[in-house]
Amino acid sequence: MENQATSKLNAGIDKAVTYFEDELKKMRTGRAHPGMLDGIKAEAYGQEMPLIQLATISAPEPQLLQITPFDPSNLQAITAAIRDNQALGMNPMDDGHVVRVPIPPLTEERRRQIAKQLGEKVEDCMISMRGARHEAMKDLEQAKKDKDISEDEFKRTIKQIDEIMAKTKADVDAKAKAKEKDIMSV
Repeated sequence: MENQATSKLNAGIDKAVTYFEDELKKMRTGRAHPGMLDGIKAEAYGQEMPLIQLATISAPEPQLLQITPFDPSNLQAITAAIRDNQALGMNPMDDGHVVRVPIPPLTEERRRQIAKQLGEKVEDCMISMRGARHEAMKDLEQAKKDKDISEDEFKRTIKQIDEIMAKTKADVDAKAKAKEKDIMSV
């Protein structure tokens, strides 16, 4: 039962951390990176499709994204999808072959807003981790109640769970600090 509780905790934590890392990739810093356009969908072939399935996305310069469609007929749809996404606040330009998206420098106020959003994402991750810990503890207490594990195993597993939580929290905090540094640097 000891392994079942910690493996359930690890699965829940891995899910929370993976989601957190994906959210970090989407957050703007002062530099262009292809992950900024993750989640953008464009109308192509009669349906909404993720941009990554319609084009290659690169960052040839620190302040520029370049999108090269696999099919040139999707150029207008890709341009419109980026322009219409208010959260991005970007103004793409196309020359008939590729879409170029200049990344405007962030204002100090905008940097602070993004840093605040980062804090919210960290808190969401911590809430998910605490939920996973709660589930693991519930299973562990049930095992102890059912006499599937001894008191010593129970205490040892609680210590393992606390160590896993502390290590993961430190990892998440370190990733958040690094991202915040990226956001706040001009």
